[in-house]
Amino acid sequence: MKRRQILGFLGIAVAGLLLAIGLPLVTPSPSPVIAQSSTSILVSAAASLKDALEEIKPLYQQSKSNINITYNFGASGALQQQIEQGAPADIFISGAKKQVDALEAKGLLLPGSLTNLANNRLVLIVAQDVVGISSFYNLTDSKIKKIAIGEPRSVPAGQYGEQVLKKLKLYDQLKPKLVFANNVRQVLAAVESGNAEAGLVYATDAKISNKVKVVVAADDKFHSPIVYPIAIIKSSKNTSAAKEFVQFLSGSQAKTVLKKYGFIVR
Repeated sequence: MKRRQILGFLGIAVAGLLLAIGLPLVTPSPSPVIAQSSTSILVSAAASLKDALEEIKPLYQQSKSNINITYNFGASGALQQQIEQGAPADIFISGAKKQVDALEAKGLLLPGSLTNLANNRLVLIVAQDVVGISSFYNLTDSKIKKIAIGEPRSVPAGQYGEQVLKKLKLYDQLKPKLVFANNVRQVLAAVESGNAEAGLVYATDAKISNKVKVVVAADDKFHSPIVYPIAIIKSSKNTSAAKEFVQFLSGSQAKTVLKKYGFIVR
């Protein structure tokens, strides 16, 4: 018994001595923790894609938790100018071909990365309480005082809307009523708030609002094809991650979400 006590005291003494002179006690080494590197990609996208892309993001990150996705939504023309001026972006999703074609012509897109993500339709909307409007021609009615439309120089939906009105020979007559917005979501907001009695938006924009109703869809032959081209920016520092996200957007999970919001995908 005395021997055990002596050995115990000696053990305590040795431990104390080791601590006193700064030597570590021998303990089991913990398993090394491997830090998972994180990558961020910035996606500049047409405003009409906002709801769908926000829903797609967590689906992607379920399997790619180390990829941080940030969105920059706006009018395609404005986003194009930002990229041309050197603003950071890894991926660009436009609401029309015009903007990506301009970037491609300037050598700003990663070669071979340009493809089409989805299609859409242009519709005429009015507030829920507006009656007596059943076609584009009814927009000449005196009770329609303001018609919201995207700025044609920078907003693809506005470009398509202008094409439709000109094809129907209504543009000159309706021009005094037109109220121009910086993106298609502002057009939707103008009709929802009553600041405009009617507006031209995408079918996907009308679908997310319970404050407006669709009067009629524009005939596809009256405007250029409504496509959403997607491409990787050549100056991207994260092309591998960008390619993976673009590939995911063309997969079944992302397509299901896009269809849910009214986009046409193949």
